[in-house]
Amino acid sequence: MTEEVIFAGFGGQGVLSMGQILAYAGMMEGKEVCWMPSYGPEMRGGTANCNVIVSDEPIVSPIISTYDTVVALNQPSLDKFESRIKPGGTLIYETSTVTNPPTRTDIKVIPISANETALELGNQKVFNMVVLGAFLAERKTISDEGLEKGLKQALPERHHKLIPLNMTAFAKGKEFVK
Repeated sequence: MTEEVIFAGFGGQGVLSMGQILAYAGMMEGKEVCWMPSYGPEMRGGTANCNVIVSDEPIVSPIISTYDTVVALNQPSLDKFESRIKPGGTLIYETSTVTNPPTRTDIKVIPISANETALELGNQKVFNMVVLGAFLAERKTISDEGLEKGLKQALPERHHKLIPLNMTAFAKGKEFVK
């Protein structure tokens, strides 16, 4: 199993954190991982994305030109990466920030409303965990237990009290795929 994914959106949406949590979770499960962030100088509000590879085999190259999954959290990201999804791949997109839905018919398309879900949970910062829930429900790259271990590794210890809320957000995200 090898999963090549890009998380793409605006800085401040937790794009890089999603990739980092997934990479840590993969490591906790003994998988080979690669995490490559890319962001503009603006950070918050600028464009940001990260490539993540999780594999049972050694990773030959961290450079990816086509993806198994694209997670697009805004319209510019959808416009840029939709064409780079492998046929039969998956596109997950945030409905509140994408005004022109995807057009491809050879991929699985999963619209999610992670912004709304995070607001219902009372903390906009768990937006990225809602997205990760949808991603892992569809792609099953790592286990739920592995994700929680990765979250503990990625979050500073002073924020570990937020892990239950993050796991609730993760569970809500999984509901988008049922």
